[in-house]
Formats: sequence, C-alpha cells, structure tokens
Amino acid sequence: MLFVTSFITIPSDEIELTYVRSSGPGGQAVNKVSSKARLRWNIFSSRALPFEVRQRFLDQFGSRVTVQGDLLLTSDQHRDRMMNRDECLDKLKEMLLAVAYPPKVRRKTKPTKGSVRRREVTKKRQGEKKKSRGRVGRED
Repeated sequence: MLFVTSFITIPSDEIELTYVRSSGPGGQAVNKVSSKARLRWNIFSSRALPFEVRQRFLDQFGSRVTVQGDLLLTSDQHRDRMMNRDECLDKLKEMLLAVAYPPKVRRKTKPTKGSVRRREVTKKRQGEKKKSRGRVGRED
C-alpha cells in the first residue's frame, strides 16, 4: 500500500513494478543485473482516487499518461533495485501530493489610497520632467 494522504491510499495490486537492465552506474555487473525500476499505474481504473483529484492529476500530469491511462515512471539513479523502486514510489507520491488538495482561490485586492496617491504623484513628476525636455524656443 502507498499512503499519500488520509483519503488517498493506493493498493499495491494497482501498482505494477518491473525491473529492467539499467543504463546507469553498475560497474562489472551492469549487463547482468536488472536494477532499473519501472512503475506502471493505471489512473483510469484506479479506485483509490476521488474524481476531483483524478481530474487535477490529468490536468497537471496528463502528458505523462498513456492513451490507455497508464502512468509510467522509471528510476535508475541507484545500483540497488530496492532504492530505485522506492524512488519510483516517492515520485508517484509527490505527484499525488501536488494535486491532492485544490489550489487556493485568488481574491483580488484593492490598492491602498496611499499607494494610489504615491503613484499619481510619481506620474505627475515624470510628466513634468518630460515636458521640460521640449525644444528651446528662439528669441528674436
């Protein structure tokens, strides 16, 4: 089980983990050991996600989801299979935490009277400065 929040828990039977040969570090055993972790999770058939969270996930990470609805994550940072597996699960957990709660609604704010006054004074000063840059008239 992958515990994300109190209302999001992904059962381990929904997550498919496979291991393949890694292109990363490995030394002498690089061509013998399958240490790269590949995580596959079908977001469409998952019972663990509420509808709103699924929608936010698809809005934010939709480019990483296949047409069939599978999210694919890989990790080959470490030489150890279990560390790569944990890193894949951590990536998934971070992605779900990013969309678990709806974003706060931004409320418009009004500028204060003082800031409006300072802005007007500054604009007036700039206008006077530019007006004084005009051509100097000829005196006959």
